Amino acid sequence: MDLAQPLRVFEDTAPRPAVGRNATSNARPLLTFPDPDAHVLSIRAKAMVFTDPASRHLLEEIERVAPTEATVLVIGETGTGKELVARHLHDKSRREGPFVAVNCGAFSENLVEAELFGHEAGAYTGAAQARPGWFEAAHGGTLFLDEIGDLPLSMQVKLLRVLQERQVVRLGSRKAVPVDVRLVAATNVDLARAVAAGHFRADLYYRLNVASLDLPPLRERRNEVLPLAEHFVERYRRKLGLEAVQISPEAAQALAAYEWPGNIRELENVVHYALIVCSKGVILPQDLRLPGRPGAPAAATAVPSTELGVVFKALLERNEPRLFDKVLHDLLHTASESTGFNQVQTAKRLGITRNVLRTYLKRYQLL
Repeated sequence: MDLAQPLRVFEDTAPRPAVGRNATSNARPLLTFPDPDAHVLSIRAKAMVFTDPASRHLLEEIERVAPTEATVLVIGETGTGKELVARHLHDKSRREGPFVAVNCGAFSENLVEAELFGHEAGAYTGAAQARPGWFEAAHGGTLFLDEIGDLPLSMQVKLLRVLQERQVVRLGSRKAVPVDVRLVAATNVDLARAVAAGHFRADLYYRLNVASLDLPPLRERRNEVLPLAEHFVERYRRKLGLEAVQISPEAAQALAAYEWPGNIRELENVVHYALIVCSKGVILPQDLRLPGRPGAPAAATAVPSTELGVVFKALLERNEPRLFDKVLHDLLHTASESTGFNQVQTAKRLGITRNVLRTYLKRYQLL
């Protein structure tokens, strides 16, 4: 959780973009923070660009919804910039109170009520003094609830009541405290499926889904990969005290071709590492350490690629629908099953990070 500084919207039109509040039709808006390093723990994506028409339409939609009081549900994979969008909604709203960000998955079920709604002294063991919750902290402003799908069902009922009655009751108290809060929620799971499966309340889902904003993953906006990479190159170049650094054409091609399962956050990490290991002011493909590229850690090959090729060829000849998704789904499930569903060991066997594994598990409803 943290109280936000305002966002910056750049007009990325030159090697060094000028700060501005309104993007022109020929500009390339870049959404970022005045001090990105102040948000290392809470921000998964620290920059967004809006290059293609679909992204520009998304930015227009964000700024159209922002001045209203409507509850907003931001939908997107981990690392796509959901919190950036939430902060921009607040920045463009008419609210003068603070922006407060809370990760619903960061608290145990026993503590989440006290964190959100506050508690009185003696409400539970260790509660030495009264403390307001995050709803009260966001009074007059915006409360951003990230990973709303991780909220326990018991808390979903209480959250719905707060949204309806516009007041909270601290744990251990009977007195209601009025709150004036605009709620923005975010999720990287399909809440409609969660409702159907009985894991999320339908009435809360409809209450949250007044205005929804869908953030496409980075693999669906490939023409924005290079502008983002250039932004991170400039940022980390200054931090590392380096002279001018360029991305070679081959490295740029590798960046554009990669799937980016970890989205913007993964891209930032890749660029950061590349700047550390590159030489002569040029980032080469081997500096990126992307899976399947030169310089990437070698993956164990338990099954010869020729055998896999025979299987894939047979499936392709059968015109199997949605083949890519089926292959990836079965690979993830089989790998997970072989490790007793241990995510750390599964990621190790597949040669990917645990965060990347979790992204895929959520995408294929295997988490």
